[in-house]
Amino acid sequence: MKFLNKLKKLYKNEIIPSLVKKFGYRSIMEVPRLKKIVLHQGVGSSVSFDKKMIDHSMNEITTIVGQKAIFCYSKHDESGFKLRKGMPIGVKVTLRRTRMYEFLERLINISLPRVRDFIGVKISSFDGYGNYNMGIYEQVIFPEIDIDQIKKNMGMNITFVTSAKSDMEAKYLLSYFGIPFIKKT
Repeated sequence: MKFLNKLKKLYKNEIIPSLVKKFGYRSIMEVPRLKKIVLHQGVGSSVSFDKKMIDHSMNEITTIVGQKAIFCYSKHDESGFKLRKGMPIGVKVTLRRTRMYEFLERLINISLPRVRDFIGVKISSFDGYGNYNMGIYEQVIFPEIDIDQIKKNMGMNITFVTSAKSDMEAKYLLSYFGIPFIKKT
């Protein structure tokens, strides 16, 4: 039998029955699931000053998730930013299946509690289609990053893509996984 991640077991054993009970789905196949997690780090302005910055960003993202990241290239020329079409301006990686659950578990249990003055993530960052975007201001919250090796503190965007049809379904799905949303007062 294959090794099952703790969050994957939680999803099968507890989250699916909870969501079926809450939303009254007729079939288990209707229950929303987490499809993928995408990490993106834009390095655009730094590329014109330091060409190696994009390589450092690639190495950091690859170290954080354990999967090789890819470059994102510019689509247009922009003389104000000294940007030419085809220049690398960012790095992204898409996580699915086991690596997605492993990253989510490390994010919830290790990385987010390391954020200074952390009270939770904003509930207003849903896109209207059941997907959630979250910004990280510094990459040093991840224990895989060596603080002495950092050239520049850079943030990143983390997108949770779900199969939920509404933001409310996605919010309940992610909160059952353990994403700490800020409580409205």
